[in-house]
Amino acid sequence: MTSNQTKTFDLSASFKAYDVRGIVGESITAEIVEAVGAAFVDVLDLAGQTVLVGGDMRPSSPEFSRAFASGAATRGANVQLLDLISTDELYYACGALNAAGATFTASHNPAEYNGIKMAKAGAVPISSETGLKEIQALAEDYLNAGTIPAHGTRGLISVRDVLKDYSKYLRSLVDLSRSRPLKVVVDAGNGMAGMTTPAVLGDTLLAKLPLEIIPLYFELDGSFPNHPANPLEPENLRDLQAAVVEHGADIGLAFDGDADRCFVIDEKGEPVSPSAVTGMVARREIARAIANGEDNPTIIHNLLTSRAVPELVARDGGRAVRTRVGHSFIKAVMAAEGAVFGGEHSAHFYFRDFWNADTGMLAAMHVLAALGEQDGPLSELGREYEPYRSSGEINSEIEDKAGAVERVRADFQEEDVEVDHLDGSTFIAADGSYWFNLRPSNTEPFLRLNVEATDLDIMERVRDRVLALVRG
Repeated sequence: MTSNQTKTFDLSASFKAYDVRGIVGESITAEIVEAVGAAFVDVLDLAGQTVLVGGDMRPSSPEFSRAFASGAATRGANVQLLDLISTDELYYACGALNAAGATFTASHNPAEYNGIKMAKAGAVPISSETGLKEIQALAEDYLNAGTIPAHGTRGLISVRDVLKDYSKYLRSLVDLSRSRPLKVVVDAGNGMAGMTTPAVLGDTLLAKLPLEIIPLYFELDGSFPNHPANPLEPENLRDLQAAVVEHGADIGLAFDGDADRCFVIDEKGEPVSPSAVTGMVARREIARAIANGEDNPTIIHNLLTSRAVPELVARDGGRAVRTRVGHSFIKAVMAAEGAVFGGEHSAHFYFRDFWNADTGMLAAMHVLAALGEQDGPLSELGREYEPYRSSGEINSEIEDKAGAVERVRADFQEEDVEVDHLDGSTFIAADGSYWFNLRPSNTEPFLRLNVEATDLDIMERVRDRVLALVRG
């Protein structure tokens, strides 16, 4: 780091609630990253300990990894560079090696972005409430001072590859070797799943599985030349949907840029909702926990997940716990409740056997196992987990979000509807025919609506009524 006395650094534009994210060359630079690496070591008291550092396929990730490593080593940590990794590979490494770590990724954000996801030893997440604010403040101090002072002996920097161990570990959790043969189309979106899919599901590192993998956009390319690596947007699933039908595949899988989220497509090219995937994986994890002598295993789901999930969990002998939206809440409740599994409507899936962290690949393996151990198509299997009709998330751009929610509350107050405020406002019909949630965005002028009902007519009627009130 070179001395810079003319500029005052304020990193608040890139430090978010759960990670760091900004535009390369503007709010995130190698100089900033080096200071963050130093602050990371200081705040977590990691001098003399191992720190793991990797990154995704974005062009700036290698430079940023080296800069973070340099800052960390200056403050006395021994750094192991993991080079190219998915985010769940970092969580694996932090858990298996019991070491703190960081990975450079901006997940599904456009090509001009990069960022940092950080974890403590054991893959414990770091948020603004558990160290991220302190890391920001100390990094700003280093930047404004223009230097990072050495901490005694400079730490060593070495290189480590964890891909094979990560792949072996996932295969130890879900045995796909006895599956019926499946044809699987995988859209990696030019993201990190292009590297992890052949390692975990293919035969590049481990024994061949009864899976025929048809790759879409496996070339690692942080400019995302084919489509954004954000499968939450329906238009980014179109190539996968077409390929599944064209190849007569049994299933399609779509990963986001850093491969911590996974979306599923059935053999007809239709999406299988993340709620259905949550139900499918929950059933398997409950059965496994009960077989291991556990009573009433706990499953976590956020409040936007289909109510089919807690109903299935109860039928299968588990206990469902409802949480707010957001991975830091899910991970905290997972740990507090000793839950075996957690799922979100946004296709984040969390596993106790994966240090309570989220991994899209492990969720995909569970779905492949569920499909492969029976003879029916995924469309039939999925129907069992999707008995209700959902609107999906609908955003309304509105400044007076509180006023809009009050208009809805006043309009529905004459009806037999219960309202809770766990996260936004959830309106639940007493007869069980529908529920909907209105949740304001913390960062944008959006009010987000999710509706679920027992049939399509009710869902559409409630959806249109609420949207007219919100936007009126």
